[in-house]
Amino acid sequence: MENLTVTSLLNVIGELFSDEISIAVSNTEEFIYYRPSKRINLKIKPGDSIKEGTISYKALVTRQKVSEFNDREVFGVPYHGMAVPFYENNEIRGCVTAIYPALTEGKSVITIKTQDGWKPIPFQDVVYVEVKDRKTYVYSYEYSGVHKYSLQEFEYILPRDYFVRCHRSFIVNVQYIKEIYPDTHSTFVLEMKNGVQIPVSQLYSSYFRKLLGF
Repeated sequence: MENLTVTSLLNVIGELFSDEISIAVSNTEEFIYYRPSKRINLKIKPGDSIKEGTISYKALVTRQKVSEFNDREVFGVPYHGMAVPFYENNEIRGCVTAIYPALTEGKSVITIKTQDGWKPIPFQDVVYVEVKDRKTYVYSYEYSGVHKYSLQEFEYILPRDYFVRCHRSFIVNVQYIKEIYPDTHSTFVLEMKNGVQIPVSQLYSSYFRKLLGF
């Protein structure tokens, strides 16, 4: 126990939470620890000041637990969170914040920009979403086009029962996976039913295997 650092302890505690929850710890002025999840990453860095309007800020100001939804204005992405302040010798010293992905927004289609105009694609018809050349492309069997959302934003609106982030550049619809092939080390290659091959990167491989149960 003598060699156990605060960071290593927080990392262990973080492992007890779901892969979908990010954990942030702050003192009264700035964040001192951040552990992002595969589902939500607010890109907080140790040393970042606590912004007004965040649940961490509200917990410190009100000196009590805060649980609420935040829109994308502060961090650029919507999220649900819970922040709990902690004390030492009856003085507030900081807070611990759990960050959850926002639930889907109630939409059932993705409207893409095509050469002729715009085409709504039902969620169930989307085979995969890809980022290339700084643009986001949505692919179905019949259509493909660009969309203004980033992959991180698509992670929040697409039904998590069917769509899985497998790479920094890809989200796939698991209903369209034909076969999974092992690749180098612990990575995989997905053969989709439309013939496209998509990589599963090492960063997402364990998360991908856990969600698909193999």
